[in-house]
This record gives sequence, C-alpha cells and structure tokens, in this order.
Amino acid sequence: MFSRRQVLRSAAAGFGYLAFAGMSTARAAEDAAPTNPLSPKSPHFTPRAKRVIFLCMQGGPSHVDTFDYKPQLSKDHGKRGKYGGSLLKSPWEFRQRGESGLWISDLFPEVGKHADDMTLIRSMQCDQPVHPGAMVQMHTGTAQFIRPSLGAWTLYGLGTENKSLPGFVSLSPPSGSSRNYGSAFLPAIYGGSKVGRGGRAARFARTGTGEIVPDIKNPSLTKTQQRTQLNLIQALNREKLKRNEVHPGVEGVIESYELAFRMQDAMPDIMDISQETSQTLSLYGADGGDTENFGKQCLLARRFAEAGVRFIEITHGGWDQHANLSADHQARAFACDQPIAGLLQDLKQRDMLKDTLVIWGGEFGRTPAAQGGDGRNHNNKGYTTWMAGGGVKGGFSYGATDEYGYQAVEDKCHIHDWHATILHLLGLDHEQLTYRYAGRDFRLTDVHGNVAKKILA
Repeated sequence: MFSRRQVLRSAAAGFGYLAFAGMSTARAAEDAAPTNPLSPKSPHFTPRAKRVIFLCMQGGPSHVDTFDYKPQLSKDHGKRGKYGGSLLKSPWEFRQRGESGLWISDLFPEVGKHADDMTLIRSMQCDQPVHPGAMVQMHTGTAQFIRPSLGAWTLYGLGTENKSLPGFVSLSPPSGSSRNYGSAFLPAIYGGSKVGRGGRAARFARTGTGEIVPDIKNPSLTKTQQRTQLNLIQALNREKLKRNEVHPGVEGVIESYELAFRMQDAMPDIMDISQETSQTLSLYGADGGDTENFGKQCLLARRFAEAGVRFIEITHGGWDQHANLSADHQARAFACDQPIAGLLQDLKQRDMLKDTLVIWGGEFGRTPAAQGGDGRNHNNKGYTTWMAGGGVKGGFSYGATDEYGYQAVEDKCHIHDWHATILHLLGLDHEQLTYRYAGRDFRLTDVHGNVAKKILA
C-alpha cells in the first residue's frame, strides 16, 4: 500500500496539479484516456510561425533609450517637457544598424547586428500606467478580469508537437506572476508550466543537484511502480468523471498526471545544457559573467523550441528605473544583449528563425522627461516592442511616436492589435479563436484588435 503522502508527491508541480505516476503498461493508460487535448491542431490558415519565444522585459524599458530614436529630444535637452519636468536626452548614442539602417542605441549593440531580421513596433499603447495592471494586460488582454494568457490561448488553438513536454513553458517567472502564464477558464492543461523561479535560471544536473521542476524524480518508487500507482489513481479519476459527466478540474488532473509521467524522462534531457558545445555556450554568454543567467535561459528556450514546445516565455526583470537610469539600464541591457543576439543567431543558423516568432518587450515604456534628474516615469501611451523571424519583415520600423516619444501618433498598435498580430502569424484568426464560458464566447482580444498587416513579410 502507498501512503497518501506518497500519492501526493509530484512530478509536475509547474501545472498547479500535484502529479504522481505508476503502472506497468503506459500504453494501456493512454488508450483508456480521452483524446489528448494537446495534440497538434490545424490552424485557421497557413501559419508563418510555428512557435513563439517571448522575451519579457519586466519593469518597462525606456523606448527613447533603446529602439526609438528621438534626435529632437537631444536637441531640447533640459527644456520643460509637455507634461512638466525637464526633457532628458538619452545617455546612449543611437546608430543605424544593418543594411536596413534601423536606429538602435548602444545599449543593444549585439542585438543591433540582427537589425535586418527585426521589425520594430514603435507605436505601442496599453491602458495601464502601473506595473501589475500593464503586465497582466500584456499577457491576458485585460487587467480587470481573470483571463487566459497569450501562451494558453496559443496552446489551446494549436496544440503541441511533443507529447512528453508541456506545450507552454514559462522560464523563471517572477514571484506572484501566475496570471501571466495561467489558463483561467480554459482547461488547466493549457496553462504554462513554470520552470525555475523568481528570475533565477533553471538548472539541472544529473548528479541530483540544481533545480528543474520540483519532484521531477521520484526517490522511492521505480518507473514500473509509479505506472501501477498512476493507473489506479487514473481509474478512480475516470470513474469520478463518468459520474459527473463534465468536470474540467478532474479532466485537467488526468491529463496533467499522464504528461507528468512522461516528463520524467524528457525534461532532464532538454534541461541538460552540458550537451552543448563551448562555442554555443559562449555564443549565448552562458559560460560565465553577468550574461550567464539570462544566457542559459535563452539557450534553454532554443532547446525547448527545437523539441516542439509551442510557446516559451523568459522574463528579465529590473527595468524600472525611476532613478539611476544611466547605470541600471546599462546593467540590465548588458545582461541580456548578448544572450538575445546569440538566440537569434543560433535560431538562424539552425534554419529555425524563419518559423520561430521571437518577441521582445516590456509592459510599457518611459517618459521623455526626467524624474529626479537620472530617471524616467512610466509611459503607457507610446513605447516600443520588436519581433523577429516568424514571418515578419526584417529591417522594418512600424508606427511612430511624437518627436519626443510621449505617445504613439502613427499606425498606433494597442495591446489588442499586438495580440491579434501574434495570433495571425501563428495562423490563428483572433476573432475565431474563442472559448465558451459562462454563457458567452470569449477571446484573447475581447471585441477589439486589428492585425498590423504592414509588418507581415
């Protein structure tokens, strides 16, 4: 007999369900299970991208110091700003990069080498001027209600190609950010699987040290014993489901347990970056120094993408500079510039960039006027994100803010438009991707959103 404590130990804590495993014939359990909801699904139309890697810059990087060149801001440095305060020129020089000549600052010299693969969206807008609300809206489309995340909608719409890995992975998300990768009213299996925590790089070593997914290995039972135990648990779960006819929570448990059992073999292999060459580690800056943490996460993102994971998100925090902008923005950019450039280069040389949509952006931008002399306040009326690969134009600038960078004035791209465009690149019509809940059809973009067709290659 197995104790209740043993039964509750997990191999899939990242799903929000504690999973265990057990029985001799995995095939029998899979045959008895309902159709796998994560199986690949046909898109609405021919997709340009098969997968997404989202590089989330938490805290609001300053667009006027990174990707939105404002020469007038430099000329009028020190003058009174439109909404008070003194205009603050960027401490960094902007240069034209690549054959396309996109203006990118010296904060991102390595990323700038890939300008010809990038579309800069310089006219972003969202509704929330505060971090929690803006972050949630960037991920779910709304800050007022509990809604499924962009990654969950993507997985719901397309499924995944790898049966032994989660289809949506959130690498080292910050504490308290579960809504950013949650499934809300979608079936729980579409929620993101958290790997690592609090911005720390997830690690795995075959010696048993390091961190991957909690309890991915069972120290007490063999694989055969786990399968036996899991089949017993699943039989009870299916009997419960049969009685209730509809029970999304139980369905989620059944699906998560099976995936968790398979993950025990697949996840350690994916997370073991010791298989990579020293040249690859160096390319990502994952071999030491200030770039090591984010470099390893970018490398893991490529490995997950290569294995068929549909949506991968990495969070890089610390961009909220109300003061000490010149030093802290420099440090934040240095830590992720080489890793991001390495990711783009690695994807390209593996012929994966063409169908991998890489997205970079924060929840909003920052003001052209100074705050405290060497800082900038929040700005949700105009900021920059960028996309690369996955069917977007290379070396292209879309939209514009005013001459100082206060607000979007040309080809405005609201967060709903941004979501609609991402889904479109994946072959999904944001108006057709719906889920029936509480008597109405919900969608990521609610009743809003237009595809930014000008950025399509």
